[in-house]
Amino acid sequence: MRPPVPVPTLSRRAKLVIGAIAVLLVLFTVVGTLTNVYVDYLWFESTGFTETFWTELQTRSLLFAVAGVATGGLTALAMYLAYRFRPTFRPMSLEQQNLERYRQSLEPRRGLVLTGIAVVLGLFAGFTAQSSWETWLSFRYSTDFGNVDPLFNVDLSFFVFDYPFYRLLLGFGFAITILALIGSMLTHYVFGGLRLQTPGQKLTAAARVQLSVLLGVFVALKAAAYWLDRYGLVYSSRGDVFTGASYTDVNALLTPKTILVFVAAVCALAFFANIVVRNFLLPAAALVLLLVSSLVIGVAYPAIVQQFVVKPSANEKEAPFIEQAIQSTREAYDLTEIDYVNYRQSTAEEADPEAEEVDLQNDSETIQNARLLDPNVLSDTFTARQQIRNVYGFPEKLDIDRYTIDGETRDYVVAVRELNSAGLSENQDTWINRHAVYTHGNGFVAAPANEVVAGQEGGEPNFTTRDLPTRGTIDVEESRIYYGELIDDYSVVGAPEGAEPREFDQPEGGSEEREINNTYAGEGGVEIGSFFRQLAFAIYYRERNFLLSSAVNDESKVLYVRDPRERVEKVAPFLEVDGDPYPAVIDGEILWMLDGYTTSDAYPYAEQMQLGEAAADALTGTGTTALPNETFNYIRNSVKATVDAYDGTVTLYEWDQEDPVLQTFMKAFPGVVLPFEEMPEEVKAHVRYPEDLFKVQRDILTRYHVDEAQAFYSGSDRWQIPDDPTQDTDQDQPPYYILAERPGEEGATFQLTSALNAFNRQNLSAFISASSEPGEDYGKLQVLRLPGNTPFRGPQQVQQSFNTNDEVARDLNLFRSADSTPVFGNLLTLPIGDGGLLYVEPLYVEGTGENSFPLLRKVLVNYGDRVGYADTLAEALEQVFGDGAGDSAPDNDDTGADGDASTDVPETPDTDAPEPPADGGGDVAVEVRLEQAVEGMNAALAALAEAQRSGDFAGQGQALEDLQAAVTAYQQAQQEANGGG
Repeated sequence: MRPPVPVPTLSRRAKLVIGAIAVLLVLFTVVGTLTNVYVDYLWFESTGFTETFWTELQTRSLLFAVAGVATGGLTALAMYLAYRFRPTFRPMSLEQQNLERYRQSLEPRRGLVLTGIAVVLGLFAGFTAQSSWETWLSFRYSTDFGNVDPLFNVDLSFFVFDYPFYRLLLGFGFAITILALIGSMLTHYVFGGLRLQTPGQKLTAAARVQLSVLLGVFVALKAAAYWLDRYGLVYSSRGDVFTGASYTDVNALLTPKTILVFVAAVCALAFFANIVVRNFLLPAAALVLLLVSSLVIGVAYPAIVQQFVVKPSANEKEAPFIEQAIQSTREAYDLTEIDYVNYRQSTAEEADPEAEEVDLQNDSETIQNARLLDPNVLSDTFTARQQIRNVYGFPEKLDIDRYTIDGETRDYVVAVRELNSAGLSENQDTWINRHAVYTHGNGFVAAPANEVVAGQEGGEPNFTTRDLPTRGTIDVEESRIYYGELIDDYSVVGAPEGAEPREFDQPEGGSEEREINNTYAGEGGVEIGSFFRQLAFAIYYRERNFLLSSAVNDESKVLYVRDPRERVEKVAPFLEVDGDPYPAVIDGEILWMLDGYTTSDAYPYAEQMQLGEAAADALTGTGTTALPNETFNYIRNSVKATVDAYDGTVTLYEWDQEDPVLQTFMKAFPGVVLPFEEMPEEVKAHVRYPEDLFKVQRDILTRYHVDEAQAFYSGSDRWQIPDDPTQDTDQDQPPYYILAERPGEEGATFQLTSALNAFNRQNLSAFISASSEPGEDYGKLQVLRLPGNTPFRGPQQVQQSFNTNDEVARDLNLFRSADSTPVFGNLLTLPIGDGGLLYVEPLYVEGTGENSFPLLRKVLVNYGDRVGYADTLAEALEQVFGDGAGDSAPDNDDTGADGDASTDVPETPDTDAPEPPADGGGDVAVEVRLEQAVEGMNAALAALAEAQRSGDFAGQGQALEDLQAAVTAYQQAQQEANGGG
C-alpha cells in the first residue's frame, strides 16, 4: 500500500501576499459596488423617485437572499449529512485506497470547503434570482383581467402573473434538488458511502436513504411540472399557423398530462418507500413506468393524432382553436375595436374627372395640410440653417407635432437645438470645457410641414420658430436644453452667488467673438457641495477633477442620466419606452414627450413576437431599434411621460386606465405613476399615437384582420407591410404622421398612417390610420379595405411609376452628378373623398460637398395611373386632375410657396439666343435652344460645385434655381422638337 501523497503547503510570505491581494480585490469590489449604489440613490433622490429605488433594491435583495440561502444552504446541508453519516469502516479496496488521499486533504478543511461551496452556489443562485424581481412583484400584486380562460376556467391573470412565478419556483426547486443530489453522491463516494468498484454492497444504509429522498423530491417536482404543463398548453405552437391550445393539445395531450401527474406522484412515493423497503427495484420499476408513460401517452399518442387525425383536415379540426387565437391575439395587442371601411379607389378606366374634382374640393383640408417636409431627411437642412455653433446639433431623425396658432391647427417639423457632445473640437474637448462650460443646448426650432420658402433659395423649410434667442410664432420662455437625446455626458453646473457665469449659453448678437454665459438655476441635478459626495463621484467617474478643479464648489450639481428615454426607464423600470421621444412647447416650457409600454410574454393564445424586430423599419434598420429584442405577446401604451428639458423633471401619467399590468405595478410602486385625471390638458393636446406600438399592431393586423378561421388558415386574405420604396433596402416602410381628413369624419385630424399590400404582391390591399386626437377618438384605428379583385397600386408600384416617368427620369439623371444627388422624401398615402388614394412625395436635391444639405425641388403626385410632377404640389395636382385642382394646395400660385403673397418666380437665365432664321428654319432654332439649355445646365452645375466648396449657401440656392430653369428650358425645347418632327 502506497503512502498518501502530502498536500503541498504555502510559505508564510506567500500566504500574506495572496491574502493582501484578496483583501484588496474584495475592498475594491465592495467600494465600487457601494459607490455605484450610492450615486444611483442620489440620482433617485434628486428626481423624487426614491420609492422606485427602495422597492427594486429590497425586492432584488429579498430574492437574492432567499434563493442564495436556499440553494447554497440546502446543498451544503445535503453534503454535510452525507459526511455526517459516512461509514466508520471502509473495505480497503484499490478504489478506497485511491480516495484516501482526497479524504486526508479534505478532512482538515471540510468546514472551509463546505462553506465555499455554499457561498459560491448561493451567490450564483442569488444573482440569477434577483433578475426576476418583476416576476415576484407581478405575482404579489397581481390584478384580475376580468376575462376567464375558456379551457381551464381561470382568470387570465393566472397565466400573466401567477404561472411565470410558479415556473420560476419550479426551476429553482429542480436546480436545488439536482445540486444537492450531485453534492451528496460526490460526498458519499469520497467518504465511502457509495462504492462503485468495490465488491459487495454499493450503498450504505444512510446513502440509500438520502439518495432515495432526493430522487423522490425530484420526481415529485416532476409531477408538479406535469401539472403546470397542462396550463402551458395555452402557449402551444403545435397549430403551426396560430399560437395556443390546438386540437391535439386539448384532445390528445391534456388528459395524458393529468395521467402523468399521478404516475409521477406514485413514482415519488416509491422512492420515499425505499427508505423502509431498502430495495431500489420498486422505485426503479416506477421510474421505468414513468418514462414509458411519458413517451407513449405524452409523445407518441399526440404525434399519431396530429399526423393521422388533424393534418388531413386541419382547416376543419383547428377551426374553433383558430377562432380563439384570433380573438385572444386581438385582445392582447389592443385590436378589438377597429373601424373597417370598405373603401373604393377609382381606376384609370373608371376615372370621372368631375367626381374627382368634387372629392378634392370637399376634402380640401387633406390637400391643404399635405406634408412636403420629411423629418427623416431634413436634419442636415436644420443643421445648416439653425445649428449656429458647432457645439449644437440636431438628431438624425426630426419629429412631427401639431400646434394651434391663431385658431389654425397645423403639423410642424420640430426639433430642439441640443448640446452635441460629439461635436466638440479638439481645443474644446478638455475636462473643463466638456463638463463645465459646454453643458447645454439652447432653442426650439419649428417649420410648418406643408410649407417651403419661396424665393432665391427655394426649397428650404419656413422656420416660423428659430434662432437665438428663440423667436417666432411658438412662445418659448425657457429655451435651454440640459436634457436631451444627444447629450451623452455628465455636466458640473452651479456657482456661488455673485460668481461670474461659466457655462456657454449662446453667441451674442450673432458675433463669433462674443458670447453670453449662464449659470444653471434649475432644480435638477445632484448636489455635490460636500467632500464626501465629491469623493464618491470621483470614484464613480474615475475623475480626480471632482476633488481638484475649481469648477466644483459648494453650490455645484452634477447632471447625469440625461437622455429622456433613460430617465423614464430608470424611474419606471417596469416600462418599455417608445424609441421616438419628441419635444413639445407647453406653457412656454420645452418638455420631452414619451410613450411607455407595459408588456408581457404570457398572455394565453396570443401570437408571440420579438419586440425589437417588430419595431424595426427602413429608418431604424434591423436590430437597431431602441426597444429590446425581447419576446412578448401583450402590449399596452399604458403611460404617457414627460421630461422637462431644463430641469429633467420626470412625470408619468396613467394613460390606459384598464390595463391590469399597469395597475399591478402601480400597486407595487405607489405614487410613481400619477392618475389620468392629473394629466394637464396642455399635455394631452400634444400626445401622439406611438410609432412602435403602431408598427407592432399593423404587423399583427396583416394576419389577424380576418374573422373566419378558414380564411386565416389558408392565408388567402393575408396582407403585408410594404418595403420602403424610397430606400435601397428590404426593410418595412415606416408609418407617417399626417394631418388629414379621414373618410366618414369631418375636419382634419392628426393621425399615424400606413399602407398595406397584398401578401407577396405589390398591390395595395388596405390603408390603416390611428387617431392622435386627444379625447374619445384617441387611438381609434380605421382600416380602409380595398376590393381584392382590382389591382390597386402599392407604394413600390407608385414609386416605379415615378421613376419611369420621362420627365422624372430625365431630371434624376441630371441630379445624379458628381456635385449633387436626388433624395426622395416620404411617400405619403392620402385618402381623398369616398374612394380615392392620393400619393404625394417630395423630391429633394442635395449637393455632395461636406456642408451640403437637401432642398425641396419637386413634388410628385400619383392618382390611379396618372402622375403629376412639378415644382409645387398645386401644379402637380393640376397635371393629374386638371385646372383648379391645386387651389387648396398650400403652395398654389395665389399664396406662394411660403404661404404669403409672393411674386418671386425664377427666370430662365439669359442665354443670348439668336433669332430664328427668316426662311422658316424652326428646327435650327430649336437645336440652338437645346444647345444653349445644355450650356446653362453645365454652368449651373459648375456654379453649384463652387458654392458647395466655399460653403456659400446662398450661392447653392441660386445655382439650383438656375439649374431648374435650364432644365425647364431644355424640356420645352425638346417638346417643340418632338412636335415638329
